Amino acid sequence: MKMSDTREIKADRATVWAALLSPEVLKECVPGAQEVTGTPEDGFEATVTQKVGPVKATFNGTVTLTEMIEPESLTLSGEGKGGAAGYAKGSADVRLEESGTGTTLSYDVEARVGGKLAQLGSRIVDGFAKRMADQFFTRLQEVIDGPSEDDPEPEAEKKGWLKRLIS
Repeated sequence: MKMSDTREIKADRATVWAALLSPEVLKECVPGAQEVTGTPEDGFEATVTQKVGPVKATFNGTVTLTEMIEPESLTLSGEGKGGAAGYAKGSADVRLEESGTGTTLSYDVEARVGGKLAQLGSRIVDGFAKRMADQFFTRLQEVIDGPSEDDPEPEAEKKGWLKRLIS
């Protein structure tokens, strides 16, 4: 499964770059993440619980950052094993470009699954992979930008914490 999209983030490239390298931000952005530890140089260890169709599993895996050209582009690659549920692998090529209102983040994602997950059928798995990528980059945008005007108040307080931390 392959997909591409673009996000407009209201922050400079250096801020977006720093967010992509932060284990705290990754934990906040990866749907179902229970723990993310490590460094950009050595890679990150992650524990993620997800439900794909009728299969719910906890995946233990790694995320590595390669092809890093600061602050322009990088590749995030991940692999997780979910026991009897199978495995998931994926990568995202991320590009950052200055724009009039901040940074344009473009990404190309490729995802693969095996084991029980692969038996669910491509429609369910493809929909899940697309939803995971959308949620990750939407959360990244929210963490950096802060709340939008139509956000409910309690949730709005959590968003934008990275920008407040850096300011």
